[in-house]
Amino acid sequence: AVLRMAMRVPAALTPPTPVTAFRASHNLPARMTAARQRVLDVVQATEAPLTAAEIARKAQVSNAVVRGLADSGALTRVTRPRHAPVPQPALDTETVTLSPDQQTAADSLRASVAEAAFSVTLLEGVTGSGKTEVYFDAIAETLRRGQQALILLPEIALTVQFLSRFEARFGCQPAAWHSELSPPRRQHIWRAVAEGEVRVLVGARSALFLPFAELGLIVVDEEHDPAFKQEEGVIYHARDMAVVRASLGEFPIVLASATPSLETRVNVESGRYRTISLSRRHGGAQLPTIEAVDMRAAALPADRWLSPRLVTAMRDSLARGEQVLLFLNRRGYAPLTLCRACGHRLACPQCSAWLVEHRFQGRVQCHHCGFETAKPESCPACGEEDRLVPCGPGVERLAEEVALLLPDITPAILSGDNPRERGLSSVRDTIDAFGRGEI
Repeated sequence: AVLRMAMRVPAALTPPTPVTAFRASHNLPARMTAARQRVLDVVQATEAPLTAAEIARKAQVSNAVVRGLADSGALTRVTRPRHAPVPQPALDTETVTLSPDQQTAADSLRASVAEAAFSVTLLEGVTGSGKTEVYFDAIAETLRRGQQALILLPEIALTVQFLSRFEARFGCQPAAWHSELSPPRRQHIWRAVAEGEVRVLVGARSALFLPFAELGLIVVDEEHDPAFKQEEGVIYHARDMAVVRASLGEFPIVLASATPSLETRVNVESGRYRTISLSRRHGGAQLPTIEAVDMRAAALPADRWLSPRLVTAMRDSLARGEQVLLFLNRRGYAPLTLCRACGHRLACPQCSAWLVEHRFQGRVQCHHCGFETAKPESCPACGEEDRLVPCGPGVERLAEEVALLLPDITPAILSGDNPRERGLSSVRDTIDAFGRGEI
């Protein structure tokens, strides 16, 4: 049941059919237009044959223009595999210089891989200590031995940054497995993993059930994260199932975290897991100064949530050309909507949770069962209009307050509810834009 739930990939065992592609011939069309010239320029500049859709997209023409050139003999029809070959990680790229602590940890992990036996190692290190670069060395050793490696991450959003770091180390991005893959891409990755073509895979918890040809290492990054727990359908914890998978395959597994889970800590103290610690940040970087603000003394108005101390710190950072991140674990605009006339609270009709206002969408949602509807104009209990008020802050409300206090900037919201802020199409675009300093 678990395999059927996690690994349902239609036609995964059916070999993919080849596709028709086009390459340049030595003939020129009798009639040349600007659109046709762009097509020929694209095809001649590309060594590998391209499909009609790929050529049309790059040349900004319709598919009919491409087919017309093929019919005239200016393009030659060929067949090619439906998917491009999976890039292979390079082991001879220039690596990051490890600190003495990192080098000791990396040597220990490489030794575990070389033993080719089951072991569980907790790689514990403070934030910024370089845990990723350490277990990259273990992955490199696994690849040298001709085996595959699996890296489990708790969230797709983390995958974006991880792919960039992996590419900087190994010269290409690893294959990725998560819920947003298109069906053809899922089929391709599934087959490539089973055939051993994929050497390194990074993915969410369901990646654990892929049919690896020769899996030799599992890394569970941020092993403490609750997102590894599957709470719908068949309930399981991907971290614990990864340990079972490594035990069955008789190969090592690495659990990486700055704040290990209690379960992992108990296993370390009982001797079932061994541990490697990185107590210092890489390159002499210092941990940030943390200051707690007593909100009782801030004396804020009822509709304000950012303390004067925080606003001053934000202004100072922006004046230095720096960026600011505000974290709040509440989606939407406000966690509760209350009627000032009768005290009625908007509740979910399908469960006992309160409905959360999402003002930018004009709706209220239940974050427990998924129910949502348009925000009512009047109170459902007493019928009074314009008496429903939001109570408490969510990320949308903080963004609204930031825009009011700092009118020269336009804040962006990174939330699953607001993927199209500032014209950005996805969480990945938001993260990339922040990395480029555009936000």
